[in-house]
Amino acid sequence: MQTDISPRSHPIDAVQAPLPPGPRGLPLLGSVLDFGRDPLGFLSTTARTYGDVARVAVTGGAFHLLAHPEQIEDVLVSRNRNFPKENIELLRNSTDYLLFGLGLLTSNGAFWLRQRRLAQPAFHRQRIAGYSRAMVAHTERMLNGWQDGQRIDAHSAMMDLTLHIVAETLFGASESVDAHEVGAALGVVMDVSAAELGQPIQIPVNIPTPSNLRFKRAVARLDNVIARLIAERRAASDTAERADLLAMLMAARDEDGSAMSDKQLRDEAVTLFLAGHETTALALSWTFLLLSRNPQARERLEQELDRVLAGRTPMLEDLPQLSYTGLVLKESMRIYPPAWILSPRVSAADTTIGGYRTPAGTQLVISPWVTQRDPRWFAEPERFIPERWEDGLEQRLPRFAYFPFGGGPRQCIGQSFALMEATLILATIAARYRLEPLPGRTITPQPAITLRPVEGLHVTLQKRPEAQPYSSIHQATAS
Repeated sequence: MQTDISPRSHPIDAVQAPLPPGPRGLPLLGSVLDFGRDPLGFLSTTARTYGDVARVAVTGGAFHLLAHPEQIEDVLVSRNRNFPKENIELLRNSTDYLLFGLGLLTSNGAFWLRQRRLAQPAFHRQRIAGYSRAMVAHTERMLNGWQDGQRIDAHSAMMDLTLHIVAETLFGASESVDAHEVGAALGVVMDVSAAELGQPIQIPVNIPTPSNLRFKRAVARLDNVIARLIAERRAASDTAERADLLAMLMAARDEDGSAMSDKQLRDEAVTLFLAGHETTALALSWTFLLLSRNPQARERLEQELDRVLAGRTPMLEDLPQLSYTGLVLKESMRIYPPAWILSPRVSAADTTIGGYRTPAGTQLVISPWVTQRDPRWFAEPERFIPERWEDGLEQRLPRFAYFPFGGGPRQCIGQSFALMEATLILATIAARYRLEPLPGRTITPQPAITLRPVEGLHVTLQKRPEAQPYSSIHQATAS
């Protein structure tokens, strides 16, 4: 049952406040098996059943699930210093540490702040605008290889596309990235991460289980890609003159004048390299699936693209007029947020959240999947309705009813990059093709580090017969 306690109530005595309600689970194991079998369903059901703060017992302790926007804002913004991320250095034998090290996603405190400030200039609005041509040019190159009636895995295609875009725009590499190698390695990383959710006990990554060995081999393949990018940049004669992300990181100096160690450079590069393309690719994959299931929304999108683009390639200047295109992406990321769960925060001291006692050391779980599908904020929450955003809904919503990129000081550094990229790619593709999923195929969200379609998104390409003669961005510019 839903609790009566207001999300704003904060008893003065955190010791006397009650612990949140929650599922009883099994002795010793708690709810870890139920969570592992269906993380998305378990979290949603728990929030609906026990209210805006729920205590979930798991092996070795418990976490608190926060579902109300006000509580989420309290943790991510109002009292964010009281709820840091878990110290990743204490988890040196975890898969997260092996993959991300002390990059922006996992680091804390003064170290995180320094790294964030070093990376921020690469995501300045004017610099992001300069990336737009590369985004569209890579999309055009992909479309030139497509044919009417062809069958492809659209998810794999989006991953390859965004990988090449981030490699060029942020790391200055146009031809040295093997998309298939990265895609295969990422597939292993996500499969192992998803399997970990169902394990009663997390096995340290240094124990040579078959799963851990697969994970280590996959990370080694990713490390090789990053190492090649760094080596090529170090060898380039114009590195000092470049202003992309990799050049900025390599030029950064500590107060004592020392440069980043190879390990620091690797951790930041792999974090931003992976995050820089994964989120956009997933947003596009889920968008194409939703459009195929909602023909009226797709027709309205195509009408906007025909009106605004008139057969040419989209450009940066078109974005303000591609309003419905933006709403389609916004609604898609509401239903299928690529970052379905945020990295857990940890209560630094005994406190209360939503009127409930939160002991020091408690992990706090925040899930856009849960909150963005809450009927209190979104009527018919599982329906794809881009039009819901047209009448100022976002301004009426609580601040954290919709937060696909997180929020607070640790909001995703690449949010503007990802939104511009997704809009330009969607407009370029949808103006020319419809992507129809193959009949009889199951498409299941896989909750791992991100939310992936576990079987891929196998589609038939249908060239739009009503599309006007197509002209490339180069022809449009020349004219």
